Amino acid sequence: MAGAFNETKGAELAREVGLAKSMWHRFWGLMGRRSLPERHGLLISPCASVHTFFMRFPIDVIFVSRSGRVVKIVPAMKPWRTALGGSGAHSALELNAGEAAGSVDVDDVLTLPWR
Repeated sequence: MAGAFNETKGAELAREVGLAKSMWHRFWGLMGRRSLPERHGLLISPCASVHTFFMRFPIDVIFVSRSGRVVKIVPAMKPWRTALGGSGAHSALELNAGEAAGSVDVDDVLTLPWR
């Protein structure tokens, strides 16, 4: 497992990032888990929208383009919600709620496991 790094700010976003690329893994995502370990994340690719149905905790969602540029950030998304990534969204990085705050902004460039 590789991590996620914000090249623009020179900051680590997550030490370890799981990769959900298959249809099943993209659908299942973080559903059913009690928590996400600190400084861990899940990259869902391809992905232009996410849901938090059946989740037990809030998450930060960072939508990124194919090139790794941040196109949208959804902070502290609560369970039972949906979010669209908008124009240019190719993948979604899910982190514990609050971990993206101050570490990433729209237009930052990220290094992710698939790049």
